[in-house]
Amino acid sequence: MHGIELSPAMVAQLRAKPGAQSIGVTIGDFATTGPGGTFQLAYLVRNTITNLTTQDEQVETFRNVAAHLEPGGCFVIEVYIPELRRLPPGQTIHPFTVTPAHLGFEEYDVASQIAVSHHYWVVDGQLETRSSPHRYVWPSELDLMARLAGMTLHERWADWKREPFTSDSTSHISVWQKTPRDGS
Repeated sequence: MHGIELSPAMVAQLRAKPGAQSIGVTIGDFATTGPGGTFQLAYLVRNTITNLTTQDEQVETFRNVAAHLEPGGCFVIEVYIPELRRLPPGQTIHPFTVTPAHLGFEEYDVASQIAVSHHYWVVDGQLETRSSPHRYVWPSELDLMARLAGMTLHERWADWKREPFTSDSTSHISVWQKTPRDGS
């Protein structure tokens, strides 16, 4: 097992945990940093691919993963489907969480495929805010990125329970496989 982490502070937190020494970690950005060696499985979960805010960075991630997968190895991504259908004409903001302790809004720029997630939390009576940009990406676009990197779609589900992916799905788990050496 080996991970790539951008933050040295997060690696330090990991290293403080029991058994953490058995997990290899390379500090760097997952689009371009190589962990050394090859693997049967690589994954990005919880919308991580959207942290890369350009298509070029996302494409480079697929190339980087393919370079470190063994033939027949798999790349798994868990990512949301943008809720653009919920936007009335002329609107750009969609609330995704509305609770007494947390408000969350997604602000879409359809031309650039950038969604800025705005969060407002009430913690110990104080308001905390955070906003972060994300480049949303459609399943078909991810399939093309995979194909450019020498991988093909193996499976796609709506969730981790392997429910079927449909046009009503709000997320997907996609598995691409690197072409085996024999080409099958």
